Amino acid sequence: MLAKRRKNRRVIAMSTLEIIVEELKTLPPPKLEEAADYIHHLRETTRDERLAALERTAGVWSGPDGEAIERAIEEGCGRIDPRDW
Repeated sequence: MLAKRRKNRRVIAMSTLEIIVEELKTLPPPKLEEAADYIHHLRETTRDERLAALERTAGVWSGPDGEAIERAIEEGCGRIDPRDW
């Protein structure tokens, strides 16, 4: 939680999202459009970065190393204990 000071000097605990929303409410429509475009750009950049990371690491483990990792995952990670649910 972050704190934001109000006009009456009282401090109110607010989340980052709440603070951003409050700030957005003060913007005129053209600036809201700019903010929306920027947020969209951030989302696309994050998506592109994730895809690039996947592309960089695809096929890194191949041959004997890949087979050993695959066996370890199948033997140790793929089991679900129904009593844990």
